[in-house]
Amino acid sequence: MEWLRVVIDYGIIGFLILLSIIAIGIAIERFYYFRHIKLNDFPDKKSLELELTKKIHLIATIGSNAPYIGLLGTVLGIMLTFYMIGKEGFMDTGKIMAGLALALKATAIGLLVAIPAVSLYNFLLRKVKVLLMTWEIDHGRKRV
Repeated sequence: MEWLRVVIDYGIIGFLILLSIIAIGIAIERFYYFRHIKLNDFPDKKSLELELTKKIHLIATIGSNAPYIGLLGTVLGIMLTFYMIGKEGFMDTGKIMAGLALALKATAIGLLVAIPAVSLYNFLLRKVKVLLMTWEIDHGRKRV
């Protein structure tokens, strides 16, 4: 069961860090795009909306699923701890606490990925709405 410790430490936590990098990368790209967009280049609102909302669903997906991935790491860490207790019988409390700390580390990292991702998504969504309203104001009326 030692492989499970490696899966939790490097697999799940590494995957969460990768997801965090992806979310931040997409957010930076969208911020840059929003700053340089020319609203007059879009003849209709729908094509503008399609261009503005491109890729931000990935940030929302990462933000909503990161806690579950962290929870998976927690469950696996607790399973590992119980397995070690069952295998060795009476165990040193230090080993038990180390196993539980490993489990909780996965949850904490899952939350550290999710909170900024959800915040970035909400910020980007607000910016999309502002740009769409600006387009509507510039074009004098709503187009559906």
